[in-house]
Amino acid sequence: MLTIGELSARSGVAPSALRFYERLGLIHATRTTGNQRRYERTELRRVAFIRISAQVGVPLETIKEALASLPAGRTPTKADWARLSAGWRTHLDEQITLLERLRDTLTDCIGCGCLSLKTCRLANTDDRLAAKGQGPVILTRP
Repeated sequence: MLTIGELSARSGVAPSALRFYERLGLIHATRTTGNQRRYERTELRRVAFIRISAQVGVPLETIKEALASLPAGRTPTKADWARLSAGWRTHLDEQITLLERLRDTLTDCIGCGCLSLKTCRLANTDDRLAAKGQGPVILTRP
C-alpha cells in the first residue's frame, strides 16, 4: 500500500490532483483507522493511464468512462490501452489537425502584438464571426 505522498512521488502527479482523481472516481483509496489514504500499487498504472490520456487531449469524463468499462474496475492492461486508444484515434487526429492549424496561423497574431488590427487576419470587427459559432472560430474551424 502507498501513501498519497508515495503515490505522488512515484507517479509525478501532485497530491491535490490525486485527491481530485479520487473525487471523480478515477482512482480508489482505502482509509486507515486514522483516516489516511492508502493506495494499492496497481493505482500507479491507473494514474499513468489517466495522465497520458489527458496529455493527449482526452477529457477526464471520457477517461472515466474508459476505466469504468474495465471488468471489476481493474487496472488497464496493454490490450486495454490498445483498444481504448484506437477508439480515441479520430479525436486525436482532430486535435493534431487543430494544433497544426494553430501553429501555422497563430504566428501572425503573436508576431504583430495586436498593434495592427486593421490588417490582422484574426480581428473580428463588429463581431461578424458570432454567426459562425462560439469561441475562436477562425482558428478552431477549417
